[in-house]
Amino acid sequence: MYRYDDFDSAFLAARNAQFRAQVTRRIDGSLTEDEFKPLRLMNGLYLQLHAYMLRVAIPYGSIDGVKMRKLAEIAERWDKGYGHFTTRQNIQFNWPKLQDVPDILDALAEVGMHAIQTSGNTIRNVTSDHFAGAAADEIADPRPYAELIRQWSTDHPEFQFLPRKFKVAVTGSPNDRAVTRAHDIGLRMIERDGQPGFEVIVGGGLGRTPLIGKVIRDFLPEAELLPYLEAVLHVYNRWGRRDNKYKARIKVTVHEAGLDTIRAEVEETFRRTRIEWPNGHAAALEQIRERFRTPDFVAGGAEAFEVAKADPVFRAWADTNLAEHRHPDYAIVTVSLKAHGATPGDATADQMRVLADLAERYGHDELRISHQQNVILPHVRKADLAIVHAMLLKAGLGTANVGLASDIIACPGMDYCALATARSIPVATELAKRIDALRIEHEVGPVQIKISGCINACGHHHVGHIGILGLDRAGVENYQITLGGDATETAAIGERAGPGFAYDEIVPAIERLLLAYLEEREGPTETFLQTYARVGLAPFKAALYGPEKQRDAA
Repeated sequence: MYRYDDFDSAFLAARNAQFRAQVTRRIDGSLTEDEFKPLRLMNGLYLQLHAYMLRVAIPYGSIDGVKMRKLAEIAERWDKGYGHFTTRQNIQFNWPKLQDVPDILDALAEVGMHAIQTSGNTIRNVTSDHFAGAAADEIADPRPYAELIRQWSTDHPEFQFLPRKFKVAVTGSPNDRAVTRAHDIGLRMIERDGQPGFEVIVGGGLGRTPLIGKVIRDFLPEAELLPYLEAVLHVYNRWGRRDNKYKARIKVTVHEAGLDTIRAEVEETFRRTRIEWPNGHAAALEQIRERFRTPDFVAGGAEAFEVAKADPVFRAWADTNLAEHRHPDYAIVTVSLKAHGATPGDATADQMRVLADLAERYGHDELRISHQQNVILPHVRKADLAIVHAMLLKAGLGTANVGLASDIIACPGMDYCALATARSIPVATELAKRIDALRIEHEVGPVQIKISGCINACGHHHVGHIGILGLDRAGVENYQITLGGDATETAAIGERAGPGFAYDEIVPAIERLLLAYLEEREGPTETFLQTYARVGLAPFKAALYGPEKQRDAA
């Protein structure tokens, strides 16, 4: 994976020293909270309901054992012994003391990590496919491009005060595991006449105004990536609305001006930015690629994997938590952070150390964080899978539910977030426990449930097969349900089912949905999403509301 050089280290040291001085001034009263706010946000520090929250960047979700151990150390030394992995492939620490944050940032810098641009109206952490560099269906590893974008965008003088935050996702596979169509810019690698390039998607996003991104360029040559991105950002910086923060995202700009108008403006700007990059970024990209060398894979060992599958516990885990690797004698392991009843995305310091150990001993020292709030061991030899599974079980990380109903995405909600209007975590934990008690999870099969505690949609509920949105209705939590969302290359926004449910009604409502699906599907191979596409909303609405309430909901 990418290693920071002397320039990166010096940059972080200077940036952290600057912020340490700002924190000192805030503590001694020289800076008011209003004056301090933009400074702390530039360094990933939020003020939440109960304490400060520090959001640490994990660029494109890639991390190694040393970095994971440092996160464990921070969790124990300056927090409450755990961290929360997010849908942006970051980690959040929810309880740091303000006076400790500069020390935390210095500790992160020791291993080449930081919290820069994890907040603010700037280009946020660039995300990518969590199977990058390992997936059998991959055209090319997207991480070098994501790193190129990270270097270009970090502290870019023109893009530090955009109309609103800006999110970029990159995938190297035709099967979209990075939700590219729900980003301000989504980049999907394709090939044309043997030449690598990208399909460029613009104007996607969830939140208050959920929109699926539109293709602004059906093919952008690899060599023109940065000049084109710069052109898009120039146009957005000029055209984006600053009079209304709810309409400031590029998705609204594209919607209001029209894709053709924005495309014409971007192409005109691109003619200039391309001239300003006379040598392109080929040299920089090649240097970056050298730091993403493919591990030396060892052939053989698949027979031991087949023998291990005689154990039904291991077999169940292998069926859900393993994905096909580019090398036939390896597998991609998804470690679930969704034990039934656990907070989605949380990992204790001890669990982080176990993950670091497994990566170093059995995974070529590579880990990935997924936007589904799980952790990936991308390169595990099949001969080692049984012992990896045993170690995960011992650490409470062996849950066999990846892609199933209890593999729930959930934002922190009102337990932590100052913006939230309802609880997310308790709904997720109670729902997962109920699903486990019903013993229907494997029968139901692949279904994505996503929960957001407010309209900002940090839980991606709009693109969940079953989406849950918690709102405040006259001081009472009310949970709306959407159905039929899709986060893949066929992305779609879910359809609202009807009136919301009270806190104590939402788990039984989801139970009724899942049971209705089992009744409606045409055989065990028809997924929830396929069934919904075939039969539509009506039978699910009937299950949610019953005949009488269904008439009221119509």
